[in-house]
Amino acid sequence: MKKNKENKTNYDKGQIFVKIMAGVLAVLMVAGTGITLVYALMA
Repeated sequence: MKKNKENKTNYDKGQIFVKIMAGVLAVLMVAGTGITLVYALMA
């Protein structure tokens, strides 16, 4: 029973890590798109 609890904790930590990484990648994609639009309009 202890092993199952430890695995669940590790899975939760992994899930949090995945959500943080997904958020970071989403911000980078939006920022990249915005910068590209600004550059295209200025050129």
